[in-house]
Amino acid sequence: MTPGVERAELADGRTVVVKSGDPAAEAAGLRWLAVPGGPPVPEVLDTGPDRLVTTYIPPGRPDRAAAVDLGRRLAVLHAAGAPAFGSPPPGGPRVATIGLAPMTNDPAPEWALWYATDRVLPYLRTARDAGAVSAADAASVERACGRLPRLDAPPARLHGDLWAGNVLWSTDGAWLIDPAAHGGHRETDLAMLALFGCPHLDAVLGAYDEVTPLADGWRERVPLHQLFPLLVHAALFGGGYGAQAAAAAATV
Repeated sequence: MTPGVERAELADGRTVVVKSGDPAAEAAGLRWLAVPGGPPVPEVLDTGPDRLVTTYIPPGRPDRAAAVDLGRRLAVLHAAGAPAFGSPPPGGPRVATIGLAPMTNDPAPEWALWYATDRVLPYLRTARDAGAVSAADAASVERACGRLPRLDAPPARLHGDLWAGNVLWSTDGAWLIDPAAHGGHRETDLAMLALFGCPHLDAVLGAYDEVTPLADGWRERVPLHQLFPLLVHAALFGGGYGAQAAAAAATV
């Protein structure tokens, strides 16, 4: 268990997960992501001013069959849609979090401007001010924001922080945990899976594409969609993430 997260046993014998902190965004996100036919998510059992209690999912091992099932279910989740790009889950707060960073959810009608304004530039500014992104690399990212493609796709229902660590491989398949849920472009969730090495990613993507075919050029756009999580990591952790973000921006 990570800091602020612990297992507990209830009087009736059930094992649960208790997370400290502000539960509003995560609880709303988990409820919103619980789409029939979508990937399973832990059930919200209780919330308090500073805690979230969910069902405990026993860990297992990743396998190809579970990855195929995850891909199919992700396509169903994304197709469930969202009211707008940047829309929060129903009942969720406008200011949520992604990891330990704040994330603002303001609905917008068009993807490119929203992605630049609300998902790239805020973290670029934070990372630059912290010295995690050089002035030259920051300028490269800013130039990329001025030439983002206008992708023709409706808002998808995103997990929002879908790196490999938030896919919990259990004894009965792959579960999604720790969401930063919002309306966005479906390719962003898939690009996050690719960023930090999701097991059996080829099987996930192949199954997804069978259910909902991906648009032409999606592979070339992976770095574009990775700009967001790379800059979040640069803002939080520094290191080489700023240079990685600049390299991703150079492909736009």
